[in-house]
Amino acid sequence: MKSICFAAPLPSRAFLVTTKVVKCSKQFYSRSLFPIVSPRQRQHSSLFCNCSALSQPDTSSTLKATTEHPVVVVTGASKGIGRAIALELARAGCKVVVNYSRSASAAEQVVSEIKDVGADSLAIKADVSSASEVESLFQQVLESFQRVDILINNAGVTQDGLALRMSLDQWKKVIDLNLTGTFLCCQQASKYMLKQRRGRIVNISSVVGEMGNAGQVNYAASKAGVIGITRSLAKEFAARGVLVNAVAPGFIASDMTKELDQEKIKQMIPLGRLGTVEEVAGLVGFLALHPSAAYITGHVFNIDGGIAIGSS
Repeated sequence: MKSICFAAPLPSRAFLVTTKVVKCSKQFYSRSLFPIVSPRQRQHSSLFCNCSALSQPDTSSTLKATTEHPVVVVTGASKGIGRAIALELARAGCKVVVNYSRSASAAEQVVSEIKDVGADSLAIKADVSSASEVESLFQQVLESFQRVDILINNAGVTQDGLALRMSLDQWKKVIDLNLTGTFLCCQQASKYMLKQRRGRIVNISSVVGEMGNAGQVNYAASKAGVIGITRSLAKEFAARGVLVNAVAPGFIASDMTKELDQEKIKQMIPLGRLGTVEEVAGLVGFLALHPSAAYITGHVFNIDGGIAIGSS
């Protein structure tokens, strides 16, 4: 059975925040969780509303005291959704750690693209299903950047098959990487975020974790588990200012879906199309950086063209 990427999307350039939702002012922005201080970066970032109050440099002491760019770790960032997220956050002024497991050349290419937009970046190899490698990953991040502000748990794998024929190895590979890997990364990152008393974690789940899918019992279980981790950690970490949310994509145009019958898939989706990796990245960027997301924790945001309407 062919793998199906239920991983999907908000256009990354379409965040319209009304004054009823967020006070769009210099004072508000200088006190946001992760302010982006460079006027040039504000101008080119997709995460900021078009407001004259934000287009001018702010020389207040509050802003000067928080000039460090956020440090973000994106797991599974060498391609697909992970790559798009890494680039989105880089354009917003973050320092980006590109985690990968096997695709070293692809990861270095992402690092090169990030540096081309003026952001700092490095690639770190780590299998997130391994506790020792995850610990090493975050130690290297701390050695290079001295902090961790944002974690995006994107690394994932499929090993599809009908339940009656699924081997224990197929089950374990998916659970170990998708679910245990998410837990291990959250555990390590939170050690530093809780001490800082601020941080944001975005876990990539899937609509399959909410609605199930024949032939993907292991994947569905892992992504449902990610939702459980998200909600539980949000309750544990809230008192220390650390936000934990999840994004649940549907069908996304990627290497994992290009060989599928896309016309048949589109008939299942109310919006009649597949999502894009850039749309997923836009939503993740909003949750990871935007000040109007500072009062959101423990929630799952479907980005699926409507395919999972009514399932949650």
